[in-house]
Amino acid sequence: MPDIAANIKRIHASLPEGVTLCAVSKFHPVEALREAYDAGQRVFGESRVQELLAKTGQLPADVRWHFIGHLQTNKVRQLVGRVAMIESVDSERLLHLIDSESERAGTVSRVLMQLHVAAEETKFGFTPEELIDFFRRRAFESLRATHICGVMGMASNTDDSERVKADFMRIADTFRAIRTDIAPDLRGFDTVSMGMSGDYRTAIECGSTLVRIGTDIFGERQY
Repeated sequence: MPDIAANIKRIHASLPEGVTLCAVSKFHPVEALREAYDAGQRVFGESRVQELLAKTGQLPADVRWHFIGHLQTNKVRQLVGRVAMIESVDSERLLHLIDSESERAGTVSRVLMQLHVAAEETKFGFTPEELIDFFRRRAFESLRATHICGVMGMASNTDDSERVKADFMRIADTFRAIRTDIAPDLRGFDTVSMGMSGDYRTAIECGSTLVRIGTDIFGERQY
């Protein structure tokens, strides 16, 4: 069994100031999450709405839940108001649905826009060009109950470290272009979520401010 508390402390000690650890707890039992919580971890990432909702009532109220999986439109209403952040907004349609459901619920949802730069076709998200166009059109100005906090992305699933680094740089460069050149008046647009157990050190070098780590904390997933 992994020493979850020791893993949490080791990873926290390795992170530069200003980088947040999201412990990816999907498929792991609540007992494992409690161990991480007792070691000081407060941000947890889940990728299935039902699993997240089942766990929220079993952990203390100061846990900040991040939804990091592909969000189906028919699950948005269940999720809104239950999480600190939705990291995986992969289309304008989903963004506007989150916004309308947030307004209906009387809450403000914090979200990240998901970028697709990886080689795999199966991943979701905006291309850098599509996301830059979204901000250039100032489409975010129509949002009434949603705050876009930054971007999220994944590198290609490959052992080619140069390709991984290039993917992370493309995500970070897109973020910087939006923040500096395209929409410098955006407030609170400050998060770059990228990097997982195998590549988070490279992601941090490239500008990540939030890393999503599961295996290095909890061990292999328990399906």
